[in-house]
Amino acid sequence: MGNRLSSERSPYLLQHKDNPVDWWAWSDEAFVKAKLRDVPVFLSIGYATCHWCHVMEHESFEDPAVAQLMNQAFVNVKVDREERPDLDSIYMTVCQMLTGSGGWPLTIIMTPDREPLWAGTYIPRLSRYGRIGMVDLIPRVQHAWRQSRDEVESNARAITDALRQGMQVDTRGGDPTERDLEDAFEHLQRTFDPVHGGFGSAPKFPSPHTLLFLLRYWRRTEKNDALQMVEKTLGHMRLGGIFDHVGFGFHRYSTDREWKVPHFEKMLYDQAMAVLACVEAYRATKKPEYMQTACETITYVLRDLRSTDGGFCCAEDADSEGREGKFYVWHQSELEEVLGPELSSRVVCAYNIEAEGNFLEEATRRRTGENILFLRNRTDEDGLEEARTLLLAHRSRRVRPLLDDKVLTDWNGLMIAALARAGRVLRRPDYTKAAEEAAAFVGQTMLRGERLFHRFRDGEAGIQGMLDDYAFFVSGLLELYGSTHRADYLQMAIRLTDTCIEYFAGDGAFFLTASDAEALIVRPRDAYDGALPSGNSVMAMNLMRLSRLTGRSAYYSAASDIFQFFAKGIRARPAGFTAMLSAIEFGLEPSVQVVVAGDPMAADTQAMLSALDAYDVPDMVVHVVCGNDLIRVVPFLEAYTTHRDSATAYVCRDYQCERPTTDVAEMLSFLEPMIETTGYA
Repeated sequence: MGNRLSSERSPYLLQHKDNPVDWWAWSDEAFVKAKLRDVPVFLSIGYATCHWCHVMEHESFEDPAVAQLMNQAFVNVKVDREERPDLDSIYMTVCQMLTGSGGWPLTIIMTPDREPLWAGTYIPRLSRYGRIGMVDLIPRVQHAWRQSRDEVESNARAITDALRQGMQVDTRGGDPTERDLEDAFEHLQRTFDPVHGGFGSAPKFPSPHTLLFLLRYWRRTEKNDALQMVEKTLGHMRLGGIFDHVGFGFHRYSTDREWKVPHFEKMLYDQAMAVLACVEAYRATKKPEYMQTACETITYVLRDLRSTDGGFCCAEDADSEGREGKFYVWHQSELEEVLGPELSSRVVCAYNIEAEGNFLEEATRRRTGENILFLRNRTDEDGLEEARTLLLAHRSRRVRPLLDDKVLTDWNGLMIAALARAGRVLRRPDYTKAAEEAAAFVGQTMLRGERLFHRFRDGEAGIQGMLDDYAFFVSGLLELYGSTHRADYLQMAIRLTDTCIEYFAGDGAFFLTASDAEALIVRPRDAYDGALPSGNSVMAMNLMRLSRLTGRSAYYSAASDIFQFFAKGIRARPAGFTAMLSAIEFGLEPSVQVVVAGDPMAADTQAMLSALDAYDVPDMVVHVVCGNDLIRVVPFLEAYTTHRDSATAYVCRDYQCERPTTDVAEMLSFLEPMIETTGYA
């Protein structure tokens, strides 16, 4: 008969619309119903491409007996974590407080007042291996709710109080220093895997923002260990099964230390961050393999994740036809059939194919004859482009994993930033064009006045924008400004930053939700850089960049407030704040600015801009002044004019400028001593 989820926009909620569980979407009505029935609320948080969410659905939520228990004992609420990161942040913190770990699916049992009383992740149908099952858990909760109500509600209040106190702890300290950067580097050195790259053992997450921090650190200190950690990690990721060697793009994480066996879902944000890391590695080393990996990843995104209107969809599922990874694995006999004997023998050798299979089936831990493609050496795939093309065409006829086709402002902001930077550094105007088209889509569909929406799907924008939407989209706009020198991108970045400050700024740092958003049991404020950089980290970098682009000291002060607010957390766990430490490092370096006055399309202006691009200083601010559009946005640029009707460059360090010049060689000669003092040799 279906349930209340059939009218929702979220692909994840729609996956559950035919469950016998009487699901509600998160709403006031659901909690009113729980009060009227005098029952707890069963909250299940997941996302459309989550493998273990599918497992729990098939085991329990599709089972009539379990559904009957749930419907009798609870009001059941289903939430898409990608639509409501605010709810996910709060209740994931609860799960980590109560159990010491977290993950998805996230399961919370709470009072009708939304106070949590029990937390867990995946729950099997039946109890096994020390993990309680649904058929045992539900009666226990039901009995406690009926027989020990005072104790249950007292515990829920205590958990909520502890949550609030934990989020209100004053972590402020003094201004971060270079010692904090050193501490982070030393911690990363200790946890680095010198054989396979990455940090820690298994599972291994790419965490490209950590690699971006190490590249910044290497540029400034010239400590080669930092660069070697980046190169080892990117190199082994590209060799491993975490990279899709047929269709390109990165899977979400590796289940093993060697990057061979992935968790097969593909997330838009992982592609964006991987592109940024590869582009910066290429900029640092000029090694073509990093350019190739960036371009391959972008090829995947533009081919498979781009929507028809220019935005980017969220993710592709790990599962197809009821099995994780089925779309991506190969039997040796299938390779021989598709490629023929000669070409298939080369592929079998290059990609480590075994007749009995090279990985174990999840449930039985037995070999099934299926293979994940991975390399031992990058050169092993030389000359195999024909084979890859044939395999891609053959694979395209398989049943594809689900595409989660909702468009999120924050993740699109990340992809816009990655495309714009790749377009500039790799000299690929088609990437810049794709970034501009995505930015236009967000601006036209997700922006109303000065406020952003979070999600777009089926022609409808919805859900009030959160911190990450503003932070990540502004980051994309700033990258686009650096690539196109269009004043409207900078103007929009300033407008949205000012809106973010108005609605999200707190006592030092930014809240995840706006001041006029739905009132929750606590107003979350995230700083930890996990799979993604936190909104506070990205906004801190935006503010630092805007302070240099506009000369407005208020932006610098706002960034400094963020650094001070999280200073104690940074010092206690520096490797958990690598994106924020990148912003701190940005602020510690002297600024280098170049203002070019001249027609952006004229040959002399283009010659100056091409020379500046080739000079390759990552944080150099470049303005192109022509007419009044940019001057209206950055008034101090009015003083920078052309000389003798020729493009004229003003080279400045911390806003102290050399004499204006119309000569490209002289412009570069002014830059040389500045570059040496910033560490960007």
